[in-house]
Amino acid sequence: MTTSSQAKRPLRILIAGDTFAPDVNGGAKFATRLTAGLVQRGHEVHVVASALGRGKQGTRVEEHEGARFTVHRLRSILYPGHEWLRFAEPWRVKQNAASLLDALKPDVVHSQSHIIMGRAFAAEAPKRGIRLVATNHIMFENLMDHSNFPRVAHHRVAREAWRDAARVFRKCDVVTTPTRRSAEFLERNTGIADVQAISCGLNASDYTVSEQRNRHSIVFVGRVTSEKNIDVLVDAVARLPKDLDATLTVVGVGDLTDALQQQADRHGIGDRVTFTGYVTDEQLRQHLTDGAVFAMPSTAELQSIATMEAMASGLPVVGADSMALPHLIHDGDNGYLFKPGDASDLACKLERVLRASDEEYQRMRDESLHLVMDHDIERTLDAFERIYRGEE
Repeated sequence: MTTSSQAKRPLRILIAGDTFAPDVNGGAKFATRLTAGLVQRGHEVHVVASALGRGKQGTRVEEHEGARFTVHRLRSILYPGHEWLRFAEPWRVKQNAASLLDALKPDVVHSQSHIIMGRAFAAEAPKRGIRLVATNHIMFENLMDHSNFPRVAHHRVAREAWRDAARVFRKCDVVTTPTRRSAEFLERNTGIADVQAISCGLNASDYTVSEQRNRHSIVFVGRVTSEKNIDVLVDAVARLPKDLDATLTVVGVGDLTDALQQQADRHGIGDRVTFTGYVTDEQLRQHLTDGAVFAMPSTAELQSIATMEAMASGLPVVGADSMALPHLIHDGDNGYLFKPGDASDLACKLERVLRASDEEYQRMRDESLHLVMDHDIERTLDAFERIYRGEE
């Protein structure tokens, strides 16, 4: 596909984020796909990200999503109590940002997180007249269980965190987030206006639709942590009639794996619940292809790339009627929405999909495939190219 933006001169783009491949989360996946897509369109892209461990800082060419580009890894520290989340050293990052901007002289900086990396570039890019774009992937309410703050303080801390985010975002030329609902949420919590909704996007051709219907396998993909509400899904599977012979595959890693396995064992369904742990992209796609229905019980999804991946695999989807999921799940069309936190309602909706006639099931599959086309990565790349050039 050729667009007017592609026909113009290539840009030098700097993408800065607190998380990037090989980290496994929605923000890292989006930044990686965006970078690869921009490189494949002929742009020069530099990524600034945290080093993957002590002594691993430096500049090198890396390959992700089939594209090769330069990644500048900054000295980092592991967030206390977290298995993988690393932040660039806060006391060095502004100096690092200034040095990289002076050396690279990018046309635009696109920040993927305002907490450490984005904050530094938001301070330094405007001084040099460099266009600054920010995408928000964060809901602070999601992060509180991992914050080391006492639960009684979570609401107050989240409120202050949004105020801090607003101070960073006000320095940006454009602020984006993946859906209209998440844009409204961001505007409401920060007071900033005109947040643009741009889908994270995906390449639907990377996913395979099974030729045969699987009648049993419920699939979840995501971090195995508290904000995903996987405990509600386990409870729902336990409530399903035995004649369905339903199984649950939880694809992902996280700190709640053992607790959720114990929960499944208490329900007597431990032999029907599988926790895969870390999987490759190819293995993830195969789990989706082999599934019967995808379930997303999280109540705080800003978009849910995993749900889009399931739709691209031709799966009906059942998700919580909360935040951005209704943007993807059209109730009664490509699946069903359930009352957040209600395991009985979730079980009812899962049973409805699993017992659907072949004709009804195929209709839901076709609708998932149709709806996900609105999130084609090429549309996402077109939108960001226009923003980078100041055309929007």
